[in-house]
Amino acid sequence: MSNPRPVVVMGVSGSGKSVVGAALAQRLRVPFADADDFHPQANIDKMAAGHPLDDDDRRPWLDVIGRWLEEHADGGVVSCSALKRTYRDQLRSHFADLQLVHLSGDRDLIARRQASRPGHFMPPALLDSQFDTLEPLEPDEDGFVIDVGQSVDDIVQEYVDRTRTET
Repeated sequence: MSNPRPVVVMGVSGSGKSVVGAALAQRLRVPFADADDFHPQANIDKMAAGHPLDDDDRRPWLDVIGRWLEEHADGGVVSCSALKRTYRDQLRSHFADLQLVHLSGDRDLIARRQASRPGHFMPPALLDSQFDTLEPLEPDEDGFVIDVGQSVDDIVQEYVDRTRTET
């Protein structure tokens, strides 16, 4: 099974974007990239110090991710928070036909998952700012929401089932 276009697995920190994205890419047999790997050191330092990124911090980072999407027009999966519509629009400015998968879940569940990630540069204290920033997918955005309160295998299978019914 392959996917003819890039997929962005989005959501707040701790929602499982990287784990689900990697599993989805493996299932689809396409490349995977973790957007965290594209952050410049200044962004990492800012988050590690407990300060949320602002739009000016995110703009160049999103352009790098957008270029990755362009390079993987024939299929790829990237995990990226993409919390605001404007961020998703910026990604679409590089590749209009991307598909969004919003990993959504209860704040307490996500906080527990985030707390179990030792050594990650995103401190748990910034989770509230992530939820405050999050803008749900709008009806004209190509994507859907999947609940993170299930296993990674079940999330990937839900994606496969839902995209199969779209074609």
